[in-house]
Amino acid sequence: MGRIPTQPASPTALLLAWGRGETDAFDRLVPLVHDELRRLARRYMGRERPGHTLQATALVNEAYIRLIDIKHVQWQNRAHFFAMSARVMRRILVDSARARGNDKRGGGVRKVSFDEDLMGLPEAGTDLVALDDALLALEAVHPRKSQVVELRFFGGLSIEEAGEALQVSPDTVKRDWRFAKLWLLRELRGERVAT
Repeated sequence: MGRIPTQPASPTALLLAWGRGETDAFDRLVPLVHDELRRLARRYMGRERPGHTLQATALVNEAYIRLIDIKHVQWQNRAHFFAMSARVMRRILVDSARARGNDKRGGGVRKVSFDEDLMGLPEAGTDLVALDDALLALEAVHPRKSQVVELRFFGGLSIEEAGEALQVSPDTVKRDWRFAKLWLLRELRGERVAT
């Protein structure tokens, strides 16, 4: 009797299996998401200073290592995975920037500009550490709005994908996005922001 070919599992199915403790699910997931994670890493690395010692491939590999170590995550779907991947990559780069001392005045800080189409902000370039600090401040008072920025700006997710990851409507994401853009712009300019 002939063997029935098995359907390849979807990223969401593999994420759910991985979340249940099926360790081989991660190995099967990696080839399905690798290209998208490399795109995400290239996007991050494009904002880094020239000659940065960390390359996109190394960033993806380090992200895999950190993702494997994350325990007790109830993976919801593909968008949730990429949101977490964006957060992990951001942490790796911020940790690297802090280790280089780029958070000190005059420390050769590489400017990071918000993509005008994506963020809707004027040339409000800032260093990665300052942006991370501003996002952490936003997260302290408006956690979901901070997540929206992380998903949209860092993760490259659409409004709909961000809504899916956060389990809110696209209209809610749009409102949070508008608020967060203004909040961050003011924070990065050193203006007092009312919460």
